[in-house]
Amino acid sequence: MAHVWAKNSYCERRQVGALIVKNRMIISDGYNGTPSGFENVCEEENNTTKAYVLHAEANAITKVAKSNNSSDGATLYITDSPCMECAKLIIQSGIKRVVFDRRYRITDGLDLLERAGVELEELHLKSAD
Repeated sequence: MAHVWAKNSYCERRQVGALIVKNRMIISDGYNGTPSGFENVCEEENNTTKAYVLHAEANAITKVAKSNNSSDGATLYITDSPCMECAKLIIQSGIKRVVFDRRYRITDGLDLLERAGVELEELHLKSAD
C-alpha cells in the first residue's frame, strides 16, 4: 500500500509513500512533496530536490498530529528507510515499529531509530505495483 500511495507524489527523482497503522487501521498516510499551497514541483532545474520538499513520513506524522488519532505505539510502513530528520519525528511521535522496503544509502536515520528502541523490519517486495 505504501508503494501505491507513493504514486501520488509529483517528485520525479524518487517517489516515497508512508502509512501509519494502529490497531490494524490506517490512521494516516503521506507521500513526499511540497507543502500545502506550493506548486507541485519537487525538483530544481538542475534536478536537485528543492529544500522545502517534505518527506513522506513527515507528511504522515504531521497529518496524524492534526487529527484526533494518536500515533503512540503505531507502525510506520514506508517505501524507503527514513533519514535522520524523519527518524527524530518518528521517535517523538511514539511510533514503535518501522517497516520499509528499500534501504537508503545513508543509514543514520536507521541507526538512531535502533538506538531509540524502535523495531525495524526491512521487507523487500518482489513487485511494488
